[in-house]
Amino acid sequence: MWHQHLAILPILIPLFTALLQLLPWGDRPQPKRRAIGLAASILTLVASTFLVIEVNSQEMLVYLLGNWEAPFGIVLMVDKLSAMMMLLTAILALPVLVYGCYSEDNLGSHFHALFQFQIMGIMGAFATGDLFNLFVFFEVLLISSYALLMHGGGKFRVRATLHYVLLNLLGSALFLISVGTLYGVTGTLNMADMAVKIQALSGDQAVLAKAGALMLLIVFGLKAALLPLHFWLPQAYSTTSGVVAALFAIMTKVGIYSIIRVYTLIFGADANELALIAHDWLWVMGLLTMLAGAVGILAARDLRLMVAYLVVISVGTILTAYSLFSTQTTGAALFYLIHSTFITGALFLLADVMAFERGKTASRIVSGKKMANHSTYAVMFLVSAVAIIGLPPLSGFVSKLMILESANANGHNFWLWAAIIGATFIMLVAVTRAGSKMIWHTLSGKPSDQSAALGKRASIASLLLLSLLMTVFANPIQQYTQSVAEQLERTEDYPNWVLGSPEVSDE
Repeated sequence: MWHQHLAILPILIPLFTALLQLLPWGDRPQPKRRAIGLAASILTLVASTFLVIEVNSQEMLVYLLGNWEAPFGIVLMVDKLSAMMMLLTAILALPVLVYGCYSEDNLGSHFHALFQFQIMGIMGAFATGDLFNLFVFFEVLLISSYALLMHGGGKFRVRATLHYVLLNLLGSALFLISVGTLYGVTGTLNMADMAVKIQALSGDQAVLAKAGALMLLIVFGLKAALLPLHFWLPQAYSTTSGVVAALFAIMTKVGIYSIIRVYTLIFGADANELALIAHDWLWVMGLLTMLAGAVGILAARDLRLMVAYLVVISVGTILTAYSLFSTQTTGAALFYLIHSTFITGALFLLADVMAFERGKTASRIVSGKKMANHSTYAVMFLVSAVAIIGLPPLSGFVSKLMILESANANGHNFWLWAAIIGATFIMLVAVTRAGSKMIWHTLSGKPSDQSAALGKRASIASLLLLSLLMTVFANPIQQYTQSVAEQLERTEDYPNWVLGSPEVSDE
């Protein structure tokens, strides 16, 4: 049946698209590559939508590549969380790619192929059911990200990319060591199988598994930009092109997803001696990450850099809420994850077009000449500011209110309330200052004659519209994220589905 292959389609579509785009394509190849990329992104979005519908009805799709039974073969394990993250990636990728098709793809070589390889790596990381293939997909998306970060060239991009590459090479080495350690004590790499075998460990074996688990937390913390491993993100995201930074809004979510997956399924409440070993660390480091991001946005003198630190705050907020380990806080954190991805993506693109039209002042938070589309950007900035700060009535307010209410129910209200309200106030000050300097206080004289393409403005508007839609449809989205959290809590279902699933692939 065709629906059996839905789990792998969001991986195969960008893979074959990237291979097609690497072909020469004769004279004027760029329009052809753009058309292929846009068609593939639409197909990926459709496949991801059907995948969410299918998983919502079946609870989980298990895809055994080569028909090798788990835990011996490669397994794709798509539950509600995986399907949600894959759909989120597909939705973000389409307007970002549309934006990139307006000359941004001409700044460097093989932009479209790298874009699709990046999507493939992200989709694979969300779908895979074993730790080694999670490492493989991490490497696919990282190799693509190395090239994309330098898209357009420039010494600042090269320097930021060098730091990014070196840190991630160390992270990859640590990933292999931690996976090898866990394989040595459990004899498996399949996450569902490992979850069962971890429960039986004791003594020295439990100590070794704990060491492997904490090393994995360092790796995933690096990917997610969790303090003190977040220092690479502000420079990397603020110096690269706007289209790449907007796509990378989903990159930190890969690290967050990996933390949620591994430390709920494998090292969750049923792991006996290793139960919830990461959550105390995540609580403290999440709060400190929010603090570091708040200090960063106050110190930022460039709009791109400020948005990068807003990403850091969102990471801290999500992981702090998740660390409370309840279905209510996890569901609220996932709602906030969706919201923050769309808004930070929109802000990176908005900062890019504003920098283009402002000329010499670029994205620096100083007074500059009036932009050609000044009123349009003023409205867009206002909407995105209200959403990212968390003011009513947009999705940022809804998601933060959900987190605070769920924290009350779990008796952790003081520190979380203080952190979120404090960070919100600092965001209000910093974002208001940026808007006042860049939009309200403009220099006298003729407005800029450089106007960004209508398609670019439409891409930004579509991402902002998603925030408005999240506000309108907050209840059904919240119900879905809550069902995701409830499914994550039922860790005993995963071994039953993966190790005892009667439906397998014939591929």
